[in-house]
Amino acid sequence: MPSPSNPATSPVLKDDLDIVIPTMRDLDFLEKWRPFFQPYHLIIVQDGDPAKKINIPEGFDYVLYNRNDINRILGPKSVSISFRDSSCRCFGYLMSKKKYVYTIDDDCFVASDPSGQKINAVEQHINNLLSPSTPFFFNTLYDPYRDGADFVRGYPFSLREGAPTAVSHGLWLNIPDYDSPTRLVKPHERNTRYVDAVLTVPKGSLFSMSGMNLAFNRELIGPAMYFGSFGEGQSIGRYEDMWAGWCVKVICDHMGYGVKTGLPYVWHSKASNPFANLKNEYQGIYFQEEMIPFFESVRFPKEYTTIEQCYTELSKQVHEKLGKVDPYYAKLADSMATWIEAWVELNPTSI
Repeated sequence: MPSPSNPATSPVLKDDLDIVIPTMRDLDFLEKWRPFFQPYHLIIVQDGDPAKKINIPEGFDYVLYNRNDINRILGPKSVSISFRDSSCRCFGYLMSKKKYVYTIDDDCFVASDPSGQKINAVEQHINNLLSPSTPFFFNTLYDPYRDGADFVRGYPFSLREGAPTAVSHGLWLNIPDYDSPTRLVKPHERNTRYVDAVLTVPKGSLFSMSGMNLAFNRELIGPAMYFGSFGEGQSIGRYEDMWAGWCVKVICDHMGYGVKTGLPYVWHSKASNPFANLKNEYQGIYFQEEMIPFFESVRFPKEYTTIEQCYTELSKQVHEKLGKVDPYYAKLADSMATWIEAWVELNPTSI
């Protein structure tokens, strides 16, 4: 497979991957990504005022959806797509018909590795998704399928075939993805460490998923990749990608799929206002101590063999258990149920 750092190599899986970008602004950042993104189809989901024209550089193959399109295509089910927050990107997941999806925020740029080579994030994500994961036994050399690595002594031979990889979670240089209290006490902290590693999140462990630099196998886990209702008018904000990550992880554990994290890096350029973030996050930070034990307790019937079955069941458990913690979660559970109905309606062959 071509080097992940070489933009001159031919694009991998050009016809099997969509790039989904949520935005409220002009997409000048695409110029920096042109060598890597131009071969792929872009699905751009415009948040905010649908009457506002956003400028997109020429030469890209793209389709642009705004709120009017969401309302027209989904009808009453459009309530499941948040307004004025990055989870509007989920509409792009609904509309894609490709096997793989890569999603990135518009304040993320091409990063360089320690040698100065530009990092082809799309290709590294594809490398991650095309190689197996090891969720059932931790390999101390991290990803045993990379060149120069293997399974360590004592690793069970019966598990060396690995598991299908459903999610590839990339990281960020420069601005770390911190919560607002951490950002307030460390306003000038920057991530300058490039760790050349990919590892599988073990079965039974949760992780904090960021939507800034994320790829997934849509055929394996797409129906569960819902970022929830955390936008305008909701009592909790900035938890959309983490919520999706917790949902995805418990379902991957049930289905026997793997989640990888690590490479590739992007350059996260913009630090959002920590005081504004705190206003959106504070209830989530408070209820987080209820959310995590809930997800740790989630179990699915053994006979459930589809993501749609698992996600529908998960929405019921959210309503029953977290709905008692705060009425917001009952409303979120209803949005989850509506989302899966919309998925089945637009993707009937996924069942």
